[in-house]
Amino acid sequence: MVEGPAENSAQIAPQCSAKGCRAGAEWQLLWNNPKIHTPERRKTWLACGDHRTTLGSFLDARGFLREVTPFASSDGAIVS
Repeated sequence: MVEGPAENSAQIAPQCSAKGCRAGAEWQLLWNNPKIHTPERRKTWLACGDHRTTLGSFLDARGFLREVTPFASSDGAIVS
């Protein structure tokens, strides 16, 4: 049986959103851009322990960071 993209993506563990980083996700940074998103909308970046601060600082400097929480599971998560 040939596996398609959906089957292959289900096997990939959630990874850090930092460019070039393939470490496992430990944190989720919830953010939105108030100029284009409604106040309740949250987008998600994942971060490893090494990139939590740099990704958070990038979002916070732009006024986008809303919340940082531990990443527990990818069940139902939408990462953008």
